[in-house]
Amino acid sequence: MGTLVSFHAHPDDESIGTGGTLAKAAALGHRVVLVFATRGELGEPVPGVLADGEQLSLRRSAECFASARELGVARVEFLGYVDSGMMGEPTNDAPYCFWQAGVEHAARRLAVILEEEEADVVTTYDDNGGYGHPDHIQVHRVGNRAGELAGVPVVAQNTTNRDWMLRGMRGLQKDRGADWTPPEIPDDGSFGKPESEITHRVEAVEYAEVKRASMRAHASQMGPDHFMLTMPEPVFAMGLGTEFYIVEVQPNPASAPDVWTDVFEPLRP
Repeated sequence: MGTLVSFHAHPDDESIGTGGTLAKAAALGHRVVLVFATRGELGEPVPGVLADGEQLSLRRSAECFASARELGVARVEFLGYVDSGMMGEPTNDAPYCFWQAGVEHAARRLAVILEEEEADVVTTYDDNGGYGHPDHIQVHRVGNRAGELAGVPVVAQNTTNRDWMLRGMRGLQKDRGADWTPPEIPDDGSFGKPESEITHRVEAVEYAEVKRASMRAHASQMGPDHFMLTMPEPVFAMGLGTEFYIVEVQPNPASAPDVWTDVFEPLRP
């Protein structure tokens, strides 16, 4: 069996972007490890969810472990950086935030875990962090560099398949009639990647309910009325049951990791 280490910016990112991948890998018997750069200190809590005096960072840390139990994750770690907030916010300039971290230094922190785990695969994000969040962009930079430092054979950059999502939205609109308007997806290239740049997918429809349970574990960020949690089962499975990656395989890896061949499938023959 192989070992998959999944690197994320904030608690709940693992559920939304890679929950199906992690659940599938764990179900197949692989070792799955989660690493978070921050504890999501600047997230917006669901109104009324925190007790008096309860710190959001502590709640979100606990939610990571609850999510990990749902997904079958064996280990959870935090690199110790602080949430940078959305791009352009003054919090981007805080010297202790993840966006300001030295890439080499942060990558060495992550590489220690990758080496301890003898990781076969590490997941990061695409070069725009999916949608331009500074911490997500930094996950791409730090995660890819850490993979190099630790000699991880496969680096899989999680992304959104923009073309696939647009096709799905048009199909849903047609099925549901003119009275339904799909969510607007920016056409300026700031969200996801075109299908032509994506190399692999993970078909995880059968783990959709596990993924949803993982998302529910992050109750400080996603209440029962959150739009993703209220999706009808077929819509959730269609929209979130397949996860996409841009995969880079290191030259001449020492061995072909089973986690790679078992979980990730080429997008095109």
